[in-house]
Amino acid sequence: MFPPKSDKQSKAACELLASDICSTTVESLKKSILHHVMSFQGRDPERAGKSDIYKALAYTLRDIMTKKWIDTQKAYYEKEKKRVYYLSLEFLIGRSLSNAIINLGIHEQIKEAVEGLGYDLTILAEEEEDAALGNGGLGRLAACFMDSIATLKIPAYGYGIRYEYGLFYQQLIDGYQVESPDNWLRYGTPWEFDRKLPVFPVHFYGRLSTYQDADDHYRVQWVDTEDVMAIPCDILVPGYENDHVINMRLWTARASRELDLSYFGRGDYIGAVQSKVSSETISKVLYPADHILAGQELRLKQQYFFVAATFQDIMRRYKKKYKDFGKFSERIAVQLNDTHPAIAIPELMRLLLDEEGLNWEKAWDICVHTFAYTNHTLMPEALEKWSVEMMGRVLPRHLQIIYEINQRFLDLVKQQYPGDVHRLQSMSIIEEGGEKQIRMAHLAIIGSHSVNGVAELHTKLLKENIFPSYHEFYPGKFNSKTNGITPRRWLLLANPGLSDLISSHIGKAWVTDLDQLRGLESLVDDKKFCKRWKEVKLENKKRLAGLIGRICGVEVNPSSMFDVQVKRIHEYKRQLLNCLHVISLYHQIIHHPQRNLAPRTVIFAGKAAPSYWRAKLIIKLLTSVADVINNDPRVGERLRVVFMPNYNVSQAEVIMPAADLSEQISTAGTEASGTGNMKFSLNGALTIGTLDGANIEISEEVGAENIFIFGMTAEEAEYERLNISRSPQLICDENPVVEEVMASLREGAFSHGEREQFKPLVESLMSPHDPYLLLRDFESYLECQERVNAAFGDQEKWTRMAILNVARMGKFSTDRTIRQYAEEIWGVPVGKIS
Repeated sequence: MFPPKSDKQSKAACELLASDICSTTVESLKKSILHHVMSFQGRDPERAGKSDIYKALAYTLRDIMTKKWIDTQKAYYEKEKKRVYYLSLEFLIGRSLSNAIINLGIHEQIKEAVEGLGYDLTILAEEEEDAALGNGGLGRLAACFMDSIATLKIPAYGYGIRYEYGLFYQQLIDGYQVESPDNWLRYGTPWEFDRKLPVFPVHFYGRLSTYQDADDHYRVQWVDTEDVMAIPCDILVPGYENDHVINMRLWTARASRELDLSYFGRGDYIGAVQSKVSSETISKVLYPADHILAGQELRLKQQYFFVAATFQDIMRRYKKKYKDFGKFSERIAVQLNDTHPAIAIPELMRLLLDEEGLNWEKAWDICVHTFAYTNHTLMPEALEKWSVEMMGRVLPRHLQIIYEINQRFLDLVKQQYPGDVHRLQSMSIIEEGGEKQIRMAHLAIIGSHSVNGVAELHTKLLKENIFPSYHEFYPGKFNSKTNGITPRRWLLLANPGLSDLISSHIGKAWVTDLDQLRGLESLVDDKKFCKRWKEVKLENKKRLAGLIGRICGVEVNPSSMFDVQVKRIHEYKRQLLNCLHVISLYHQIIHHPQRNLAPRTVIFAGKAAPSYWRAKLIIKLLTSVADVINNDPRVGERLRVVFMPNYNVSQAEVIMPAADLSEQISTAGTEASGTGNMKFSLNGALTIGTLDGANIEISEEVGAENIFIFGMTAEEAEYERLNISRSPQLICDENPVVEEVMASLREGAFSHGEREQFKPLVESLMSPHDPYLLLRDFESYLECQERVNAAFGDQEKWTRMAILNVARMGKFSTDRTIRQYAEEIWGVPVGKIS
């Protein structure tokens, strides 16, 4: 036997091992890569391919991050600091390789090491699958937040679900969206640690049993439940060049037993397997279809599954240090990223009441001081509701607790507003009516000490239109935290040409202090700098043109204006409005070929929810319009239209740096914030947009003369919905350009003469009650696009505007956003953990 080592010896051994593993010299990196090819993958380095080297490089980087993560965790435990738990059903992290290399500050060493082994780092990066852990803006924001949290050295963890399948893989077949499984984990991923411990049981269904405890207190037991095991998986997130590494803990569902042998005893072998599969479905897919009951129930189970596992983990960590719950909310801050994790509020109450034996008043005080809630939507259908019947069946104890929270809350409302029955109905967590519903946003507001919107306009509309009674009842609870983006991924990584140009003139401090970009303002008249700026943009456009050619089979002119709208396909985001303008441009080229129109390439990308048939029909229209225009010899290179399938983070990293014009054209008062608008502006694209979401604040920062604003304000849009000052038919009667566009759709110009194909879209456009007011804004949009055309014709002016956009984007860094969360909501220090 070996003699036991002293603590000093163990520490010395660990430091020796760590120094070897974490060395970032070129030779050490090469050795580590080759070691991982052999030991982790069982491959002969001489016969290894790109995929093998990519994985070995990823394992090498993970080793380096692991040592830093261990040191970070030790610092957390040594200092009794408050910790933040960021709960999100989505983390759209994209690819990790290049981001890790940049944040670790070892790009040149890695590049040299990889080239020394005979490989190209850019090509290796293409071997990585995008991590399909999110859908759109919500998940991408969460990923940006993790980057800033790590960079600002905030003691925090992200918690979510390790989905085996992402939203879906989007194909275009005959112009229609066709969904297939997005099995991003089919070959595994080198970035995660599958943990054997801790493993937590999560309960569903069952019944409630009541009893009196030894102190004669009423207690509830949740019994006869169906259990699923939550298995943790950690993905490391490095801060930027600061040796600080945090982790996202994502949960995988496993059956409580591999196979239920009672089924075997009855000879029901298929039933044994089905029971296991049913349990593990919880973490299989992101966003099951919720237009059917089974999908709704699965989605509720997903939300509770990750919340229940997370709070068992929080309790485990807290109890290492503390014997009672007197310091719980002083040491723990939980941020709910939208309503998806709101079931955490009754879950924490259940734990404190039923497991820990606290009384209601103490448990509720802890609960409210622990939680903060971020609202991400103004769309009523996105404010989640669950049927009382389903909640009572799946989570019976939680329904009981929700009813108690609601009753106690309504008692307070009655005291303040006696006799106001309408107010009680509107503020109740329970929505009465045909089928009783639980309003999860109401639960989140009542159970949190802070409720924030994600842009100034969004927060104003939350206070005045969506939750006015709550704003009145809880003065000071609502606040604004305008979203942001991480400049590390969205400029330093995505646009190295522009990053290098900027850093060569104002230094690299902007990477962690985006306000430093203001230094670019003095360069707008520097002809040499402006010339290089345009060259960088053209290089980025050539790169995107190559990608479009490969995946769309369409040749586009890099010198044309790249007019881009890439985002989730939804009626309120108004891709259809953009399409109407494209049709108008087509008509102008055909009927007035002498007109001085800047050549354009109009680029669309985005996914429609599988059950959202109208959004899918919009995709079909976009692809049909593209087919007609791209194959009309009269048009030539003056106009090209493309729809890039299967939009994801990696595509965005190519598209954003290449864009000239960013389409942010949602109906005013419908977009909470948007972050695509920020990514485009940070990469030098000019925005055409409505006064919606963060567009307003971008306009304030960059200056009204450096952005193209059109359309109604949120107040004007609301007035128009109620009063209909000009109907769509009247607009068509008065404006021949609009009428010609609508006539081409009605008559089947883009559907081979088939008038029925796009009839639902024509009817919605012509309806006086179109909630998204497309034709009401169309004339203003056309006029604004004329201004865009004129500005693009003056390239000196356009370049000046682009530089000023980048220079004035300092406000829109997630470093600023997270600093505000930390100081104003979480109460944690920024920039140090000692």
